[in-house]
Amino acid sequence: MEDSGKKIKIAINGGVGFGAKLNSKQLVTISKYMNEDEELELTTFQQLYIEIPEDKKEDIIEEFQSVGLACYPVGNFIKSLRTCNFCKGEEEEGMPVAKELNRRIAGKAVPFTLKVAYTGCPIGCGEPMLSDIGVMKIRDHYNLYVGGKAKGKDAEVGSLLKENLTPEELYETVEKIIAIYSQMGKKRETFFKFLKRVGKDQLIS
Repeated sequence: MEDSGKKIKIAINGGVGFGAKLNSKQLVTISKYMNEDEELELTTFQQLYIEIPEDKKEDIIEEFQSVGLACYPVGNFIKSLRTCNFCKGEEEEGMPVAKELNRRIAGKAVPFTLKVAYTGCPIGCGEPMLSDIGVMKIRDHYNLYVGGKAKGKDAEVGSLLKENLTPEELYETVEKIIAIYSQMGKKRETFFKFLKRVGKDQLIS
């Protein structure tokens, strides 16, 4: 790849599904925009970070999307949904709901990077309890957790905010939480710190 001035970092993955997977066409397309000595950064949230020329951003994103890669902004935005790593069975695990939730929220600007995770059963391999907002499917309904923190000496398991939600109730509640955080959160205030400051009850008032 020729050096064409300023570069920007974007996040890419194979879209929301079971685990983090890429096919050969996607890998070849990604490699077109990397020099031999460059490396891809794999995040804990099933994303790859790649630097691309800013002046060719739109064309490159369009090419990525043409081979099934999803592209997201990097920085103070809602990350794409982290999902189950191992399970199968799209209908049983509620993956259509995960895809719709991701469509509604991923890439929205927030005071600080926000992580939302989804798991299709109580095994919880999507790690919803360790994310800012976590969704766990229980039979035909969804439990919603908030305030998880995976790293640091103050790491904490998220607490149950609402349970037995229908898909529509889930979308509505998550979108409301994000709106409250966007409106009331201080600049660069993590969701974890925001919750400690305003209290969980603020989200369901």
